[in-house]
Formats: sequence, C-alpha cells, structure tokens
Amino acid sequence: MEPRLSLMHGWIPLSLEVLAAITLVAAVGWRTRRWRLLWMPLSAACGAALGGAAYWYVRSAGIVSESAPVALWAWIAVTGLAVAALVTGWRDAQWWRRGLSLLSVPLSLACAGVTLNGWVGYVPTVDAAWAQLTSAPLPDQTDHRALSALQRSGIVPARGRVVSVNIDSTASGFRHRDELVYLPPAWFASVPPPPLPAVMMIGGEFNTPADWLRAGRAIETLDAFAAAHDGQGPVVVFVDSTGNFKVDTECVNGPRGNAADHLTKDVVPYLIGAFGVSAAAAQWAVVGFSAGGTCAVDLAVMHPDLFGSFIDIAGDARPNAGTTSETIDRLFGGSHAAWEDFDPSTAITRHGPYVGLSGLFVVSGAGVDSGRQAAVAKHNGEYDAAVELCGLGASHDIDCGITAVVGKHDWPSAATAFATTLPWLMGHIGTPVGTRPLPMRQQAAAAAARRSPTSPGR
Repeated sequence: MEPRLSLMHGWIPLSLEVLAAITLVAAVGWRTRRWRLLWMPLSAACGAALGGAAYWYVRSAGIVSESAPVALWAWIAVTGLAVAALVTGWRDAQWWRRGLSLLSVPLSLACAGVTLNGWVGYVPTVDAAWAQLTSAPLPDQTDHRALSALQRSGIVPARGRVVSVNIDSTASGFRHRDELVYLPPAWFASVPPPPLPAVMMIGGEFNTPADWLRAGRAIETLDAFAAAHDGQGPVVVFVDSTGNFKVDTECVNGPRGNAADHLTKDVVPYLIGAFGVSAAAAQWAVVGFSAGGTCAVDLAVMHPDLFGSFIDIAGDARPNAGTTSETIDRLFGGSHAAWEDFDPSTAITRHGPYVGLSGLFVVSGAGVDSGRQAAVAKHNGEYDAAVELCGLGASHDIDCGITAVVGKHDWPSAATAFATTLPWLMGHIGTPVGTRPLPMRQQAAAAAARRSPTSPGR
C-alpha cells in the first residue's frame, strides 16, 4: 500500500466518481415510457429532496463556518436518486440491471464520502484510512507497563511516547472517551520527570481524541521539534471535548455535558499529578482547530489562571451551534446568561486587563505574496473572527497576533498551522528555544488593535 496515496484528490477519487456515474447511468437506463415519464422524475425528485435536506441541516445546525463544495450536495442527491431508482425500478428490471442498481447506491454514497473527506481532510491518505479501519496503533504509542519500564531504565528515547489515559471525571461529571498523552524524550531524563510545560490540544467538531495525531500529524511535528532541540518539548494531552463523535459541545457547560469543567477541573490536575508537568499557568497552553480553536480562546480568556498561551486555528468568534438563538437553545438550554458567560468577547471585557496571556490566531485560505514569499490572509469569516477577538484582546493587554496559512479549512491546513506555530508556542511556555516572528504577526496584530471590535452575537 502506497503510504502517500491521496484520498483527497488525484486518481482515486476521480476513478470512483467515474465508476459511480457509469454504474448509475447503466442502472437507471432508458427502459419504458412509463419509467421515463413517471419513475425517473420521481427518483430525481427524491434525490433533490435528500440533497436539499442535507444542505438545510448542515446550515441550520451551525456545523461549519464555510460553505461545503457543491459536489457534496450533488453526490448526496445522486445517492437519493440511486436509492429511489432501486426501489421503484426493482420489479420490472432485468437481473443485471438490478445488480447495477444495488451497486450504484454504495458507490454514490462513497463518492459523497470522498467529497466530504476532500473538503475536511479527515482521512488524507490511504494509509491513514487503513489505520483508522484496523484501529492500528498511533505513532509512538505504548502502554503503561512499557512506559514505566522505559522510565525506570534511565534510557532517553530518540522519539516521544504516546499513552492512552482514562482521566477521572468526578469533578465535572462529564462522560468522555479515553484521552491521549504525548511525552517528549526529555520527560524520561529523570525520575521523577522534570516539570515540563504542557499543551492541551482540542480537535474540531465531530472528533475523536486521536484526530490531532492521525489527521493533524501532531506526533510527527512534536517528534521533529524534539529531535531539533535535544529532546526538549512539551507534554501534550489530546483531550475529548465532546464525549461522542456525533456531539458538539463547543467546550461549554450545558445540556450536552460539562465539557469546560472536564478540561479545566479534570484534565489539568490529572496531568500535573500523573505526569509531573509544571503547574504554572505560564507554562500551560491550549491549542485547537476549528471548533477546537474557538474552545482554545474561550478556555484561555476565561481561565488565565490555568493557561498562559493559546493558539486558535480557524476558529469562530464564539461558540457556534447555528444562529445565536439556536446556539443559546442547543448549548445552554435557553439561558442567555450562560451564553454570555462563554462568549469570549464578554469574558475578555468582564476580566479587564490581563497579565502574561499570549495568543495567536491562525486563519486558513491565504494567498501567497510571491514578492515576499509569505502567506497573505484573505478576508474570510476566520479572519474577521480573529481580527475581532485579537483587537479586543490587545485592548485588554493580551499579547496577540494573527498569521495565515495557505490552504482551506481542513486537517492538512491545521497540521501545517501547528507545525508552523509550534516554535512560537514553545518560546512562550518555557521550552528554551529561540524563535523568529511569524509572517504577518506584527502587522496583523497592530491592525487588529487599531480596529474596534464588533459586538457579541452572530
């Protein structure tokens, strides 16, 4: 199996789409006059209704901050057409056409899935898909017994280690899946381990704790950083902010669970106690992508006593589960006061001047300035949210900046963003490494500070 064979573009998605189209055309066929005048239009209407319903649901649920590709809705509609044609044409179809009709349904559904994956980049390559299907071990993964043996051996490994943990949730009552912890080579340098800085990493909506490790290539980035800096690096916890793949909590406390309390009252104390990381807020950071980016800002500005730095990669201006009224209803049980409590703009304003809090906003969709060989942010929703929050934060003494990455709102861009910003982060939370300013950081921060923030709400 070719490890770099893309599932997002190239010949695999194209071949699948061509095969699905040929199969569906042959399955539907020309058939009888009644078929052409009644059942084909009815099947097409069913497909259009399914595509429209999917579009309406995604838009109304506030699942995404940018428009999905038209091809996604088209393939969902085609899937509906294939199902309807299978049902309405089964009785009068020849055996071979029945077989093609059966085959056209999963092929059309697969095309919708490939299109969706090409949009979000959740499974970028064939080997990533195989690892997901077979539940293959994560990069650098080990178990607790092997971890203890390595720690006692006095040998400092060349690469970090990842271990699955089941964090007690008594303080929050939040039901969550097992989470993951990355330990850099420096953690094995002594017993007890040195009080290393810590980073909490949060994935996007519809996530698992392993998403940053598989789709976001975080372990590859962390190991590369450690290799270049004598094994130094942070202890990183990849958290479960939703409790379920189908649930969106936006890291708030509400009817969907006390996600915020889990991250602050369960995870932080656990990492300090179990892995000996520094308890100082200045050496803690929170990083998130998409909905996780929104979480990162929210957690940092609401809990500056716990976090000294944050990186928001392609997040929204505030927790988002639809319109403002839908968000208040879905995430906060209709409580406007609870919504205000978790609105970053409101939290910043209520807190007043901050001391020692630094933040970086990363926006996707950038173009390239060929003269400067630098990414240039485009004025999209992510950029507007970053300017709003960074401007307000700067006016309250948060040392914040904005940078941009080329690419769209997907996991490959998130992976690039983390690799690009990790040196900045390490320079702020205490790992001894010199860093250079990121492209756009100073000028974007100044522009954000000059621009007056907009009011809360969508």
